[in-house]
Amino acid sequence: MSEERFGEFVLVRRHGQGHVAELVLDRPKAMNAVSTEMARSLAGACAALGKDSAVRVVVLTSSHERAFCVGADLKERNAFSDADLVRQRPVARGAYTGVLELPVPTVAAVHGFALGGGFELALSCDVIVADGTAVVGLPEVSVGVIPGGGGTQLLPRRVGAARAAELIFTARRVEAAEARELGLVDVLVEAGRDREEALSLAAGIAANSPVGLRAAKRALRLGQGLDLPAGLEVEDAAWRSVAFSGDRAEGVAAFNEKRTPDWPGE
Repeated sequence: MSEERFGEFVLVRRHGQGHVAELVLDRPKAMNAVSTEMARSLAGACAALGKDSAVRVVVLTSSHERAFCVGADLKERNAFSDADLVRQRPVARGAYTGVLELPVPTVAAVHGFALGGGFELALSCDVIVADGTAVVGLPEVSVGVIPGGGGTQLLPRRVGAARAAELIFTARRVEAAEARELGLVDVLVEAGRDREEALSLAAGIAANSPVGLRAAKRALRLGQGLDLPAGLEVEDAAWRSVAFSGDRAEGVAAFNEKRTPDWPGE
């Protein structure tokens, strides 16, 4: 396993052959509250991972024992002027869109508090694994703002418009069991096992074709919100991008030869 730090608060670990990258939120003294510096580092780490052809899956984790991420750094923002807030907005957005736009499958490993921007980081991932200690929610209206890291758009895509409205308007916190029941998280595991389970899931995903994984994610994301005929055109374009690839040839050959594929990744 290799490690690379992006600024003071973000760490990237590459597991195995580097196919699984663990993106670690590492500001434990502030329960991973997202400061301007941390947001900038997170965006930089995502940009680097997105360009790394060896990476097949990214797992978003936390170094804090009792929290995934408590959202924006409100202590920092309390000192902001209006001009400061305007200047900081693109930096903050860059962190959330950095995770959202990663071209490979992403898995969030959530324990403890995942609130506001913290939950939005998890929502930006394709799959959310949570343990029994998880508490999630979008409480922004209780402090005079709205979910601004994608929450108003990502949450209804997960749970429907009415359920998302109830959760956002009430600003309520949702504990692990109800979160799984409502579809706010996808996999619920025993306390302390979220990272282990997320990395295991990622390893299974990473065994598949890197070309296929990226194309499948592209089709899933671009097809959201389209009518069926338009969505099928998106799917067809993604299919064409892989149908004549080295991965497709290797996958078919390995299947017929009853062996594990050795993906060329192109």
